[in-house]
Amino acid sequence: MHDNHVLIENRVARVLLERISTTVHEPVAPLTVEAWHVAGGRGEPVQPSVALPGGDATAKADAGVDYQPFAVGDPWGPAWGTTWFHVTGTVPPEAEGNELEIVIDLGWQNHSPGFQSEGLVYRPDGSVVKALNPRNVWIPVEGAAGDPIDLYIEAAANPLLLDVHPFLPTDEGDKLTSSHEPIYTLARADVDVFHRELWELAADLTALLELELELPLGEPRRWNILRAMERAMDVLELSDVPGSAASARQELVEVLSAPANASAHTVTAIGHAHIDSAWLWPMRETVRKVARTSSNVLNLLESDGDFQFAMSSAQQYAWIKEYRPEVFERVKKAVADGRFVPVGGMWVESDTNMVGSEAMARQFVHGQKFFMENFGIHAHEVWLPDSFGYSAALPQIVTLAGMKWFLTQKISWNQTNLFPHHSFNWEGIDGTRVFTHFPPADTYNSNLSGKELAHAVRNYRDKGASNHSLVPFGWGDGGGGPTREMLQAAKRTRDLEGSPKVVIRTPAEFFAEAQREYVDAPVWKGELYLELHRGTLTSQGKTKQGNRRSEHLLHEAELWAATAAIRGVADYPHAELDRIWKLVLVHQFHDVLPGTSIAWVHREAAERYQQIAEDLHAIIESSQRALAGEGDAELVFNASPFARDGVPSYGAALSVVATTPVDAVAENGGFVLDNGRIRIVVEADGTLGSVRDLAADREVLPAGESGNLLQVHNDFPNMWDAWDIDEFYKNTVVDLRDVESLELLRSADGSATVRIARAFGSSHIVQNVTVAPDSTTVDIDTIVDWHEQEKLLKVAFPIDVHTDQAAFETQFGHLVRSTHVNTTWDTARFEVSAHRWVHVGERGYGAAVVNDSTYGHDVARHESEDGGSYTTVRLSLLRGPKYPDPQTDQGEHRVRFGLVVGAELGEAVEAGYAINLPERRIFGATPVAPIARTEGAVVLETVKLAEDESGDVIVRLYEPLGSRARATVTPDFAFDSAWETDLLEQPLDGAALVSSDGGELALRLRPFQIVTVRLRRR
Repeated sequence: MHDNHVLIENRVARVLLERISTTVHEPVAPLTVEAWHVAGGRGEPVQPSVALPGGDATAKADAGVDYQPFAVGDPWGPAWGTTWFHVTGTVPPEAEGNELEIVIDLGWQNHSPGFQSEGLVYRPDGSVVKALNPRNVWIPVEGAAGDPIDLYIEAAANPLLLDVHPFLPTDEGDKLTSSHEPIYTLARADVDVFHRELWELAADLTALLELELELPLGEPRRWNILRAMERAMDVLELSDVPGSAASARQELVEVLSAPANASAHTVTAIGHAHIDSAWLWPMRETVRKVARTSSNVLNLLESDGDFQFAMSSAQQYAWIKEYRPEVFERVKKAVADGRFVPVGGMWVESDTNMVGSEAMARQFVHGQKFFMENFGIHAHEVWLPDSFGYSAALPQIVTLAGMKWFLTQKISWNQTNLFPHHSFNWEGIDGTRVFTHFPPADTYNSNLSGKELAHAVRNYRDKGASNHSLVPFGWGDGGGGPTREMLQAAKRTRDLEGSPKVVIRTPAEFFAEAQREYVDAPVWKGELYLELHRGTLTSQGKTKQGNRRSEHLLHEAELWAATAAIRGVADYPHAELDRIWKLVLVHQFHDVLPGTSIAWVHREAAERYQQIAEDLHAIIESSQRALAGEGDAELVFNASPFARDGVPSYGAALSVVATTPVDAVAENGGFVLDNGRIRIVVEADGTLGSVRDLAADREVLPAGESGNLLQVHNDFPNMWDAWDIDEFYKNTVVDLRDVESLELLRSADGSATVRIARAFGSSHIVQNVTVAPDSTTVDIDTIVDWHEQEKLLKVAFPIDVHTDQAAFETQFGHLVRSTHVNTTWDTARFEVSAHRWVHVGERGYGAAVVNDSTYGHDVARHESEDGGSYTTVRLSLLRGPKYPDPQTDQGEHRVRFGLVVGAELGEAVEAGYAINLPERRIFGATPVAPIARTEGAVVLETVKLAEDESGDVIVRLYEPLGSRARATVTPDFAFDSAWETDLLEQPLDGAALVSSDGGELALRLRPFQIVTVRLRRR
């Protein structure tokens, strides 16, 4: 035998590729094919009942159902089209003594499942057989020789948008702009003998070859495998590969049966199929993707008793339930059997950086509610393998949603710093800890290859203290899921010398054992920041604005609807609010809200956000009118948890006109605005030349610096256009100082505004810089007609404070980050997330920058003219990446932001709510008392009626400053009892609610603590 290991490896690899894999399926009979191209191949999908035999004749006629002869080699499928194939034939005589399968090739290219054409196979009665994709080409033959074959295939012509160079702009990402030419060709449709023994040989050789390649060259085990494979190759007769497969397998028995070392690492493998709820396909296609993947999973569950599968996202289960009820019933049974495992407990695998406080809670409320109502399951493991970083508020939120564990893989994508642990306790801003695991295989789409398993062992950073890790296996992103070949790999590595031990079991079983084993796991404090994909905080500004607006409109709608219901003047719209919440939640998916989906997705998102706004405005208006009654008094409704301008929080008062208007004068080509509290100078170039805090007698801007300075950078990242902002963007910058016009405007409320118009490139900007009476905020309303591409628009506010830290709002609190770059971890955070505000300050003085729809920020220190330092806060307003949407951000945008002068942290919180919850004015009879009043340093975030429609009232509040707090909440209604609950509105053995005597709730909160109280009305 030859000593050259490379020759043996190459020999085995070639035989596997050219002789074994190509012979596993042996064609023995052709099939007859007919095709119906829905609306000529350009139509939207139809219900299966329309395409299948029987059913409503009128619906079929309306759809134009017309099956015509079709042959292998014929083209089909314009981009995003649907073709139904009708496949018929007769089970051939070879069925006697053989295992038969049908093989269909829709014209796949050599890419992963889920990124091109896919199909779902039906019987004529409408029952689902399984799905077809490039790694799952077979269909079982049902029946004996001479029996008819009669199947229908719903084929989706999804275009391949990840090509050799995956970042080239393409118009194929929207049905409105995609080509009409067929993009696929039916390549195969026949009945085959499935040579199972040969398939088993392929699995044997694959497992051994992959293992051997990972072992040290001098390791005896490696040479034992090489010799065994060489003997197998010698025994295998290439002129009769199926007939000699059993003999070849005999040569491998000994090396395949050698057990793993007693100290071998254990890998928990769980079947999985990461399915993006939208990405390079629209949501309507995801509806079909989850049905296809689930059908294949159910097929594997029936054929392999050891297999278990985990799927997240209640929305995806809900889609199956609504659109493929037959599949859902099978899923439901598999869940009851403990083999199809709902995980995650969220409505979708959402972004977590930008999702607002209450919306983040509702991701779990609606997810867990669906799992409980449909499966009787309460998920305990958060499942977010692919989101782009994780908010430091999450540990408390997930714990209050009844979750014990957290899983992600994405932090392995860090560009700069290697995360130090794979299993650890993650501590959030409030001190809550959750046991967390990063799969060291560095993938959530594993195929259980020897290379991946070896990498998991070598890469695991908690060796010695822990000896367990988890790997999700199955084709993902576009779905597809596990294959029977992956299950074969799992069986061969269950207890195999040189390999980690692979055991298929549920995530909960893994987490329970891993946590028991690693009782003193290390602690990571703060956010899990992804050192990549920073552009997701800015791309697709309209989607982000739609999300922010929807979150706050929902806040208003629930508040005023609950107030009206409690006062007995209107019914609470439970069903409508539930529907809208779910629509908002699904658009928070981690490729939608971050702006990284195709044009179709964001076009639909804009349309849906518009409808959401209209629906919520209707609820708000009807509730407020019911509360105000008929009358001609102008009432101001305040949905902010803070009183303002004489209007109580969560109430309505008579409108009061300001008596002292803002003083405004022209000066040096610009204007000076002064309201007695702040004085600002708008220079002739439209920037702020001075912002003076009159009460503190302090200039806010550093000497020689300009505020409200718009800056444009080149923005062409090395990869992942819509996802990334690379640090070298800072190397070039253009300050926008040219002005087309500058004019002074005055308002009836006493405000003074300087309107600035400027043009640059192909774009125009109009800004209204406003100072209102008695306000300490410089409000800037900006309208951008944006036609730049591969550019980044920022606005800068240099602030004359010396600070090593800045505070950034996140869910139910804030996160403190460094303003310096002492470490590589600090340096990597050159673009970070914030919600409504960023605060910077030195001892005794600070300022805040607030916004109504912006998430991307950078904060940096600079040397000042006097030798000290100042701090610049910049907001990222717009980008123009070309992939995957070549028209990203093009068009008109309106954003508001403001500089809050002399602000402490609490004032930053208040100003953030104010800019996002503008007052509403309607005519009515009498003021409206707040449904609940608070005293103390807490924020009453939410007032609503209970999810179970019992009529109980839910109030949710939090401590925003990072301090201990005592507070009282006084409801404006009688109640019999009150108790603390979790986010799911179930009783919680908490200590925050001290008492509820005398119609008043007494509370004691920890820093950043979230408290939910349920009140039973009298």
